[in-house]
Amino acid sequence: MAPRKEKTEKVSGNEAADTILTYLRKQNRPYSATDVSANLHNRVSKAAAAKLLKELHERKEIEGRASGKQIVYHAIQNSADSAGPEELAAMDASIQALKDETTAAAGEAKSLRAKLTTLNATMSTVDLRSTVIGLEAETQELRARLDSLRGGSVRPVTGEEKAGIDKELARWKKAEAARGKIAKELWAYILDVLPEDVQAAELRESLGLDG
Repeated sequence: MAPRKEKTEKVSGNEAADTILTYLRKQNRPYSATDVSANLHNRVSKAAAAKLLKELHERKEIEGRASGKQIVYHAIQNSADSAGPEELAAMDASIQALKDETTAAAGEAKSLRAKLTTLNATMSTVDLRSTVIGLEAETQELRARLDSLRGGSVRPVTGEEKAGIDKELARWKKAEAARGKIAKELWAYILDVLPEDVQAAELRESLGLDG
C-alpha cells in the first residue's frame, strides 16, 4: 500500500503575502507565480500567488519584470547593503587567496596520490618478512653446501685445468660439426637413390637417425 501524502497546510491573506515576501528575500532570485507556489509546496495556490505578487509589486515591496508570457518577481535590492570599493577589493583578495589555497591543495592531493600509488606497488611488510625468511633459509642451505665442499675431497678446479677442458670441448664440437656435415651429405645421397615405395621418414626411424 502506497504511503499517504501529507497534506500541506495552506495560508491565505496577509500570512500568505508575508510568506511569499519572506521567501523572495531569502532566495534573492526571480520567480514566477507558478514557481513560488510550487516551491512553497502549494501552501499558496498558483492563483493566489499571482494575485499577491501583483499586489506586492504595486505596493513596490518587490520588483517585477516580463519574461516571455509571464512575469517574474524578485526582492528589492537595498543599495545600502551594496559593498563599497574597499570591500570589493577585500573580497577579490579573499577570492584569490582561496583560489591559491585550492591550487595548492590540488597539487598536494596529486602528490599524495602518486605516493599512495608507489606504496601500493611495493611489497607489504608481511611479504617483506616472508621474503627475508626465505632468503635466510636459502643462505643457510648454500653455506651448508659450501662447508661440505670445503671439508670433503672435492678440490677447486685450477685455471690450467679449466683451459684444458675448454680446449677439449672445442675439439669435440669441431668434430661434431664435421660429422654432422658428412651425415647431411650422405642423407642427401640416400634420398636421391631412395625407391619410390620407401618413405624417407620411415627409413630414418628404422635407422635410428632421429633417436
